[in-house]
Amino acid sequence: MSAPVRPRCWQSDPYTDALRTGRGPLFLRRTDGWLLPLDVERWCEAPDRADMSVLGRCEGTVLDIGCGPGRLVAALAGLGHRALGIDVSRAAVARTERAGAPALCRSVFDRLPGEGRWGTALLIDGNIGIGGDPRALLSRTAQLIAPGGLLLAEAAPVDVDERVRVRVDDGRGGAGADFPWARVGVRALLDHAHAAGWSEAGQWQEEGRPFIALRRPGTVVHQVHAAAPAP
Repeated sequence: MSAPVRPRCWQSDPYTDALRTGRGPLFLRRTDGWLLPLDVERWCEAPDRADMSVLGRCEGTVLDIGCGPGRLVAALAGLGHRALGIDVSRAAVARTERAGAPALCRSVFDRLPGEGRWGTALLIDGNIGIGGDPRALLSRTAQLIAPGGLLLAEAAPVDVDERVRVRVDDGRGGAGADFPWARVGVRALLDHAHAAGWSEAGQWQEEGRPFIALRRPGTVVHQVHAAAPAP
């Protein structure tokens, strides 16, 4: 397995500009010119029904990997969870903090607070693609979660398993630096998860978005109202 890519914190690019305004258009552009639309407006609004179907399954303290503008981290507080968001975008972290939720500007591959003690981790909004190697990401996430802990991941809505290099593109000539990314559908995500030692704990779809619950081996410890792990 190749070494995971550790993204640096982004400071100025089309993604940063979109998060500051809360509006698109915004895309991931592959090197062959193919564009994947990014739903910035939804990310900057309150959680929708599909998001709530994820949050309602969270157990204990929650780590939102690639938290973006922080809608999920902020909503978790209202559900009785202690949560932390991490993102490599300073604008995303700033927006999450303005929403009243804690966040750090770090990569999932950096040293993080509470490693091995989180009750649940989230990989939503395509974040299974972080680093361009889903198996490495799933292995790293297993290090962060407590034995018996839960990972809730969103898969691509198509049967795909690809690793590409992309740029964030605003469709108007602005583009950021290229970085590795991945897209995996349900079948591929499960294949990678099983190889990384996770067991399947459920599947569901909501508003056309497919989700998978994965369980880390070990004794399940429910800590819905537990304090967040200390740094």
